[in-house]
Amino acid sequence: MTVKKTMWRSVVPSCYKSSENLSSMPKKEATKLSSFQRLLQLDFGRSASTLSKDISNSLAGSNLHVFTMAELRLITHNFSSSNFLGEGGFGPVHKGFINDKLRPGLQAQPVAVKLLDPDGLQGHREWLTEVILLGQLRHPHLVKLIGYCCEDKHKLLVYEYIPRGSLEIQLFGRYSMSLPWSTRMKIVLGAAKGLAFLHEAQKPVIHRDFKPSNILLDSDYTPKLSDFGLATDGREGDDRHASKRVMGTQGYAAPEYTMTGQLTTMSDVYSFGVVLLELLTGRRSVDTSHPHREQNLVEWARPLLNDPQKLNRIMDPRLEGQYSEKGAQKAAALAYQCLSHRPKRRPTMTTVVNTMKPLLDFDDDIPVGPFVYTVPTESELPKQDVKVGKLEMESKKEINGRYNRNHQHCNMVIDINQITKISNYLLRMTSWSNKCKTCARGNLDFNLI
Repeated sequence: MTVKKTMWRSVVPSCYKSSENLSSMPKKEATKLSSFQRLLQLDFGRSASTLSKDISNSLAGSNLHVFTMAELRLITHNFSSSNFLGEGGFGPVHKGFINDKLRPGLQAQPVAVKLLDPDGLQGHREWLTEVILLGQLRHPHLVKLIGYCCEDKHKLLVYEYIPRGSLEIQLFGRYSMSLPWSTRMKIVLGAAKGLAFLHEAQKPVIHRDFKPSNILLDSDYTPKLSDFGLATDGREGDDRHASKRVMGTQGYAAPEYTMTGQLTTMSDVYSFGVVLLELLTGRRSVDTSHPHREQNLVEWARPLLNDPQKLNRIMDPRLEGQYSEKGAQKAAALAYQCLSHRPKRRPTMTTVVNTMKPLLDFDDDIPVGPFVYTVPTESELPKQDVKVGKLEMESKKEINGRYNRNHQHCNMVIDINQITKISNYLLRMTSWSNKCKTCARGNLDFNLI
């Protein structure tokens, strides 16, 4: 896949200070300015129409559409709250629909419209970076930028609509269902391919903010990397370029980057390792709800990744044991390498992709089999819980725990937790998954989690 080499100054000449000011600089110093460092010289006083024209001319052939504010208000119903999808550091995002009549050559499709918040965490530089990078880069695992709007003080981006939202929602959402093992491996492999493409491009790119909220999932759980506002030139990082602005997200940024500002493609590899670890454990990178020693996921879990017995204890309990142990061990070993404190010991993303590909086939040892439930008799129950031939449950959880310990020798007896496995499986395999939990619980007559 070919990426067009474009210097930032040639793309947006109106954004930079006048040539008179630059000519006064020593030539030797001027040659040291990298393409991304020139973003610091943006002249924000230039008119939006001139900026939009510069981008349109420089990115000719990229198939980016320049929308008007009136068109975006039309397709989002004036940014109606009913079309609101969410909000990040860039600003609010609304769903819209482009029909055939909007403009010739643009197919009808749903889109996501991101509006730059002037008071948000990101600004003009991040908006411009997204337009230029995604205007040139195309890959199945990168979100597609359809167009942009630069009108007056309004700056917007128009993307393809990704129906399942972010990995963060699917993995940590309050009402989300557990992602099966095969789906998790598909997501992590696709994300790895996206990063490998960025790192191996003719003009390498460091994403710098790789995390679950920036991984969008299509209807078939195909991952697409998004939010390139903090991306930077990969060749600068390979030369050990020290960034004066340490940016990113706590818990995902590589330690050498946060401490020294040294940014390389290996910084993205570390972030990938954190996301892989989150998919294995079902825990966030930083979670203060856990005991103090377990709040930082990497510090707590990394020492356990190379021990198969300890690994089983930190695997996501929502998987309910339905995963390949061999696959989990190989994925854990890969995460261990990616999370090394020494960047040179981390694998490249191309190596990560080659390591991940076989893991999709590690499904033959996933435990699958029939379950038999035997109703316990009064004689089998703890004596202190039996009164007049009836069981008084102090709590379902407490009874299940005691019952499991008393009947570990019996292979034919299972507890409510195992029944939950069946019910969760049925929910995933039938249309009941679209119903609320109360309805599903009524239909199945099980206690669902």
